[in-house]
Amino acid sequence: MNKVFLLGRLTRDPEIRTTQAGKMVTSFTLAVDRFGGGKDNTDFISIVAWEKLAEICGDYLFKGQRAMVEGRLQIRSYDGKDGQKRWVTEIVAQTVEFLDKKAVQPPADASQFGHDVAPDDEIPF
Repeated sequence: MNKVFLLGRLTRDPEIRTTQAGKMVTSFTLAVDRFGGGKDNTDFISIVAWEKLAEICGDYLFKGQRAMVEGRLQIRSYDGKDGQKRWVTEIVAQTVEFLDKKAVQPPADASQFGHDVAPDDEIPF
């Protein structure tokens, strides 16, 4: 079984990209505290989210926010521009829980919403 649960803070705002195949992908780094041996350490773990989850993470995650990520460990390799083989270890997110809610401000003209609604008898459906 390959299952990972992490709780930490984002080290930077998520980076959103689209692949050549048109799939949305978001990556970010989670700073996760590790306790043991009489001292505290922090691990910086790369997280990748795909498609709809990538879009949601890109819209609602921000630097410094606490988040819980559930996913799977993935180790992959690729050939660098210099011809050397490179290895990447990352977590592919399956669910992300936002623990600090970003304050979303309503638009300045939000007080106008709902005022120009036609009476029910004028709606064509």
